Amino acid sequence: MNNSDIKLPNFLIVGIQKAGTTSVYNYLKQHPEVYLSPVKETDFLEKDWEKLIEQGHQFKPKKIVTFEQYKNLFKGVKNEIAIGEISPNYLFHYKTSTELIKRYVPNAKLIAILRNPVERAISDYLMHVREAQSNTSLKEQIQYKSDKSFVIIKGKYYQPVKHYFEHFGREQVSIFLYDDLRKNSKKFIQDIYKIIGVDPDFEPDTSRKLQVAQVPKNQAVNNLLVRKNPIRSLSANLLKPLLSEKKRQKLRSLLIGMNSKSKDEIDSFDEEKQLLLNLYHDDILKLQDLIDRDLSPWLTI
Repeated sequence: MNNSDIKLPNFLIVGIQKAGTTSVYNYLKQHPEVYLSPVKETDFLEKDWEKLIEQGHQFKPKKIVTFEQYKNLFKGVKNEIAIGEISPNYLFHYKTSTELIKRYVPNAKLIAILRNPVERAISDYLMHVREAQSNTSLKEQIQYKSDKSFVIIKGKYYQPVKHYFEHFGREQVSIFLYDDLRKNSKKFIQDIYKIIGVDPDFEPDTSRKLQVAQVPKNQAVNNLLVRKNPIRSLSANLLKPLLSEKKRQKLRSLLIGMNSKSKDEIDSFDEEKQLLLNLYHDDILKLQDLIDRDLSPWLTI
């Protein structure tokens, strides 16, 4: 197949993190008329990577940083009607992403899934705790770093959505709510099928819920299992002659699972919820008018 024959996405799910995009990716993949990038989050349209390379920046080998690499993700397209990818940071990086979308896939249908920003921030924070990427409590981030913490900033949707509307028009941008995904996942995904132009009557298996949130029982143990460290490296070297890489990863996942508990078991974050709601209140009201949806449930704890 020549490069000129490779088709590019005609739809993108642009946001937002912690709003069910992994489940949506799974439901979309089941549809016979849909082709999705085998890399769930390509992030190619997030920043001008090629320009950054010219400036001397270096990236991991598997990072999608050139248009050639991006095109290759879609070389498997056959007769599918809808071709797409899901990169939930495109909404967050709205200024650069809109420019790159215009450059590479200007006619793609754009879909954003928005979640109650208070719930989203807590879920995001817990993910960072689980992955040993956070040394600051959520309360501290709210009180002292609210203008710098990505966990918090990502919940301010009004300006990003307004920017997308202004640059692509409302007919090209569709807004969905995570609340609706939780209420009726089948109807939710069938509404997306309509937007991207495939058979809306197809019924995917939506019984499997992905990415159930968990947090560590013991953070020190979690750090040993998740972060690179001498003990983890030594254990891996000792196990290499005995277990395949796949079995070693399975063992590590099992240990992480044994050291995890459901987020429902932990503190209810009552104080943090109120602080977050104070931060998001005005943004929610402006967003409500912008998208003409009742967001009053987001304004109560």
